[in-house]
Amino acid sequence: MKKEDKTALISELQNQIGAYSHFYLTNIEGLNAEKTSELRRACFKADIKLVMAKNTLLKKALEAKGVDATIFEALKGNTALMLCNTGNAPAKLIKEIVKKEKNADAKPQLKAAFVEETVYLGAQNLDLLSAIKSKNELIAELVALLQ
Repeated sequence: MKKEDKTALISELQNQIGAYSHFYLTNIEGLNAEKTSELRRACFKADIKLVMAKNTLLKKALEAKGVDATIFEALKGNTALMLCNTGNAPAKLIKEIVKKEKNADAKPQLKAAFVEETVYLGAQNLDLLSAIKSKNELIAELVALLQ
């Protein structure tokens, strides 16, 4: 790949990351075409953008955005980027897929997440991330309390 092409891809990744307030790094390696299409459809319904990227290009884009460098530990192997504006949406989607597949090793698997300006490393944080309240959920709770 030419340097100009790499620079353009890095710039595009930076723009995509900048357009969303949260992102997850996941492993979707080994998914067949049918499962990948299902995942893409589920992401679309949940207002999550799913992007595949080479780790080196993604690392350069994240460095340029000033993301905490501890997240770079997760940039090994196959990496898919899940971009969203609702911090818990990808975690809930991943949990739903794992539950549906009845397999703890089902894909996608959480590698890392950047939610609410905090980096979460490892799949052990999936429950914690899915429990984070979105802005709309907090507003709904507040309205319910005021009534």
